[in-house]
Amino acid sequence: MANRAYKFRIYPNDAQKILFARTFGCVRMVYNHWLDRKIKQYEENKANVTYTVCAKEMAEMKKTEAYAFLREVDSIALQQSLRHLDTAFQNFFKQPKTGFPRFKSKKRNKSSYSTICINGNITISNGYLKLPKIGQVRLKQHRAVLNGYRLKSVTVSQTPGGKYYASILFQYEDQVQEKEKEMQRFLGLDFSMHELYRDSNGNEPAYPRYYRKAEKKLAREQRRLSKMQKGSNNRSKQRIKVAKLHEKVSNQRKDFLHKQSRQITNAYDCICIEDLDMKAMSRSLNFGKSVSDNGWGMFTTFLKYKLEEQGKKLVKVDKFFASSQICSACGYKNTKTKNLALRKWDCPQCGIHHDRDVNAAINIRNEGMRLVIA
Repeated sequence: MANRAYKFRIYPNDAQKILFARTFGCVRMVYNHWLDRKIKQYEENKANVTYTVCAKEMAEMKKTEAYAFLREVDSIALQQSLRHLDTAFQNFFKQPKTGFPRFKSKKRNKSSYSTICINGNITISNGYLKLPKIGQVRLKQHRAVLNGYRLKSVTVSQTPGGKYYASILFQYEDQVQEKEKEMQRFLGLDFSMHELYRDSNGNEPAYPRYYRKAEKKLAREQRRLSKMQKGSNNRSKQRIKVAKLHEKVSNQRKDFLHKQSRQITNAYDCICIEDLDMKAMSRSLNFGKSVSDNGWGMFTTFLKYKLEEQGKKLVKVDKFFASSQICSACGYKNTKTKNLALRKWDCPQCGIHHDRDVNAAINIRNEGMRLVIA
């Protein structure tokens, strides 16, 4: 069995918006309340935190007068919030680098909650999504759900710009056949700061760099926001305006990356890329905005799941592989290419003229082919 999520835009009415806001707040409050109790236990015994909240304790909490408002929202959403808290602690103990769980903030964290489908309490029909406690919410279903897909859960979220979305998780029987033995069409991609990538055929997608285009307008609107009085209605309106600008840039980038990754996965059996640490790159050499603008990490994620759906493969070559220094024709290693300013060079051994990025993409493709065949 495999899972797949579809994200649809929903249009709640005014009463439903109020109930969504209450649910977001209750989920956040419950998470913070039990996190505080877990922190106290963690301070007593740092080896592990074994305390978990059961349904009985949550029911007792709702009966008290101070927490009576919790009865107004979906009870499953509250339980899911506590499961997320347990998962956060488990991840912390398995990999301390993930960081200790933090309290959720109304301003800092995303407004969302998750609920599970039990006994048909969540359904999709005739352009409406039925949710517990919420009722029928108008849904923009831009794609059909395939037969055999069973609805598992829904995550409702609100963007800073005020839009509402429902991420609906379905379970289905995975019938994809592996095609590793049949892989014939390989493509190498070399990360490029400006064009997103250069492939082993010498092509580039000419990435529009949406953030750079909107940077001046964003700076102007953010300056206006910074000068407004905190808590005022004008500041609230301006904050939404800035959020919508950021959201537009994000949607443009995501749309471009989805279309580009779909074209590549339909045309090739195996895509070879470098295993780069984009977070480290964004912090070095003043490349932060450019690295974040092209969305290479998001692009590779799209490539991976689209390839796996078709039984194809994404191969990651070690980041220390000298793809830019090796001549793709004769194998000569030119150490002078460590200088990033050198974009083109001639091989001293065979005399072939190389474009730095295209040569690197060819080497990445060849190394990926070697890894797959081996």
